[in-house]
Amino acid sequence: MANPRLISFIARSKRRLEVLKLLEEHEMSQVELMKKTEMYEGHTSRTLKELSDKKLILCRNQEDRVFRFYRITALGRKILEEAKKLI
Repeated sequence: MANPRLISFIARSKRRLEVLKLLEEHEMSQVELMKKTEMYEGHTSRTLKELSDKKLILCRNQEDRVFRFYRITALGRKILEEAKKLI
């Protein structure tokens, strides 16, 4: 089994789970994620930072302050698959 702490981290948050599922499909910008999840900008930013800090997603253009693009990492895919089994 993958890291149980990371699986729990994802499984206990609807927002984190939803963002990972969307990024599993394809790379997206923060604005796209906000629209698809219907989260406020602050919630989206915080969720992306949490996932990024845990190395579950990666920002592809960190230097860009306006239109950042995110993708799921290999670790993120593995943790997402494990979390889906629990839910």
